[in-house]
Amino acid sequence: MLLVLKFLELIRWKNLLIIVLTQYAAKVFLVGKGQGVVEAVLDEKQFLITLCTVLVAAAGYIINDYFDIKIDQVNKPEEVVIGRFIRRRHAMFAHQFLNISAAVISFTISFKVFIINVLAMTLLWVYASVFKKKPFIGNFMVAGLTGASLVVMAVYYTDNDLLINIYALFAFGITLIREIIKDIEDIRGDKKFGSTTLPIIWGIRRTKYLLFIFMFWFVTAVISMGVALQNKKLLIAFVLLGIPFFYMAYRLYFADRKKHFAQLSFWSKVVMILGILSMMFV
Repeated sequence: MLLVLKFLELIRWKNLLIIVLTQYAAKVFLVGKGQGVVEAVLDEKQFLITLCTVLVAAAGYIINDYFDIKIDQVNKPEEVVIGRFIRRRHAMFAHQFLNISAAVISFTISFKVFIINVLAMTLLWVYASVFKKKPFIGNFMVAGLTGASLVVMAVYYTDNDLLINIYALFAFGITLIREIIKDIEDIRGDKKFGSTTLPIIWGIRRTKYLLFIFMFWFVTAVISMGVALQNKKLLIAFVLLGIPFFYMAYRLYFADRKKHFAQLSFWSKVVMILGILSMMFV
């Protein structure tokens, strides 16, 4: 039982639930326009799309922790699973099994979905093994892969791709901000093992300035889209989402300890969930 619980921790089951919620909310409220909730939930193709996305994400979390064992022993030793509860070779087997399963299932859905998922698998490996320790590009890749969880929906449901892609951009933006915040939070362990993340190269103060710029750009971009599309409901939703963003900016200005940045990372996830819930009103 303990092994099962630790495996669920390893694959970040809470984050996987957010992926499931995101894709089904997009299916019901953006594709189905709030109609046919039961049909959307029971739709076989949607189930397979979401299953593939979850499998790829779970495999990505495993390979990320596989390459980060030493760093995590410094930054968050109590959360280390691989090497303590699950052997390294077993973790690698699970990673490969999840990826192969996702690829096979994706191929039965559509060739485009298959290509996106295989590309995501490849990028997750490259990110974990090479770019995670590099400045900005690793953050950008993770944000792009998060947005891809909705892009894959837009690829399959082509008649409703515009709104889905707007929310994909939303997911990209909030994830990029959160990843940079996490780099500040983990600066001690990253520096010890030779990482060159933005906070290490620029320092925390300059990295915070960049985050302020990204926050301003992000809120401006999504509100501008609502105006350009003349979609009042979308505009109101994103204006309201700007409120917790300004609160985050306020907290970021005064943040100077690891626990402060951990709290900001949590608030980023809250904004993500609020964004998902806003799909119900557009």
